[in-house]
Amino acid sequence: MIRLAALLLATSLLAGCDRRSDVGPVVVSAIGKPPSLAEAGRAPKGASRLLIGATAQGLVSFDSSGQIIPGLAERWIVIDDGMSYIFRLREAEWSNGAKVTAGEVTAILRRQLAPSARHPLAPFLTAIDEVVEMTPEVIEVRLRHPRPDLLKLFAQPELAIYRTRPPGGTGPFRIAQTAASGMLLKPSFDPVRAAADEVEEPGPEQSVQLIGERASRAIVRFIERKSDLVSGGSFSDWPLVASAGIAPANLRVDPAVGLFGLAIANREGFLADSQNRAAIAQAIDRSALVAAFAPGWEPVDQILPDQLDSAAPPAAPAWKTLSPDDRRAGARARVIRWSSDHRDPVTLRIALPAGPGATILFGFVGAALRSIGIEPRRVAIGDDADLRLVDEVAPYDSARWYLASACAPCSDTARAKLEAAREAPDLTTRAAAIAEADAAINDEVAFIPLARPLRWSLVALRLRQWQTNVRAVHPLNLLRSDPK
Repeated sequence: MIRLAALLLATSLLAGCDRRSDVGPVVVSAIGKPPSLAEAGRAPKGASRLLIGATAQGLVSFDSSGQIIPGLAERWIVIDDGMSYIFRLREAEWSNGAKVTAGEVTAILRRQLAPSARHPLAPFLTAIDEVVEMTPEVIEVRLRHPRPDLLKLFAQPELAIYRTRPPGGTGPFRIAQTAASGMLLKPSFDPVRAAADEVEEPGPEQSVQLIGERASRAIVRFIERKSDLVSGGSFSDWPLVASAGIAPANLRVDPAVGLFGLAIANREGFLADSQNRAAIAQAIDRSALVAAFAPGWEPVDQILPDQLDSAAPPAAPAWKTLSPDDRRAGARARVIRWSSDHRDPVTLRIALPAGPGATILFGFVGAALRSIGIEPRRVAIGDDADLRLVDEVAPYDSARWYLASACAPCSDTARAKLEAAREAPDLTTRAAAIAEADAAINDEVAFIPLARPLRWSLVALRLRQWQTNVRAVHPLNLLRSDPK
């Protein structure tokens, strides 16, 4: 850490402005492990997520602002009151030059929608009844129940149209070279453009060099002007970038929506009582917490960010109207009462990821717990714990995603209400069931919201198309200039 600080100090003078020329491949450092296609169909993160999205697009894609645009499907319609999505595929080729057919796409989608699918979006796709090949260029997705926001799920890398034999997708990029320094991605062959009389060979500026590395190395690489983009920054590494002297024009923070808070991972002992769980939630000063991290980071005390597709406004905790002093006093009284009855101090294990941001978070949460008589103990994110950090960007705008993701574990009552929402025959019934589930999960304090997810990037000024957005998605083919 001392060595990193010295290096950042020595190079921060270079970060005051960005004068990089628009020459050569766009170099992208994604925070995390090196890119790999092995994560296709699972839960890709970091560089692997960018790689899969760049080399194996879905039926639809996200643009640089997080809105839906055509992907492998050039157009689509929704009919039968939202119960049927019909997609017309564009003319496309696999990475080996073979023509893409609707039959192949249908088979891949069926595999992704099967009960055995291992990706995290699978529980939110159960409304899909079947996928049918209508013609060699047209497929239909038939639903059991209407889902207005389904296209945002089809745009996620988990649902990329990627075949395994031979492995590959349809672009917009292809892997041109793999080395220890990362992967070189070049624009895929476009049969529509190739049919024209003149096809201009893509210049090196249209290529991307994709690297996966830890945050400290990615930040230094950017400061030294050896990369154009650092992607995938989160709260855990924010202190590194905040102290690096990055020019404001280059440091971008997404207005991401999702969950950032503590899931109640264990409901034994002190945490068996919902009022005790509420005591923990009301003891944490969220405003002070976010102020210690980043300007503009938004504190949160309810699971849903908005009403979304619920029939009611978001459920709020009962303690929300209390003053900070009254919140702490009430929480302290609950701990004293429990300790007196059980003649045992309260110790809670908090599972957090590595990184200086997580250390700051533990400091704030730990201090809040100690102030009410609870001794906190930090454990690794994958270890057995009583409280576990959840830090996820919402893949689409449904209250059910928030509630199901926060409900781990939940009571039988809350799970039944979530199941009723999933199986609701129409949107009105579904909205009512979601509202009931929100109220139930809020009452039992299954999750302790703290803030919105914090997602940051470092962006060179040559990347004129890069935009912040609520999904925190930044397609590699929409960075530098309009695709040709």
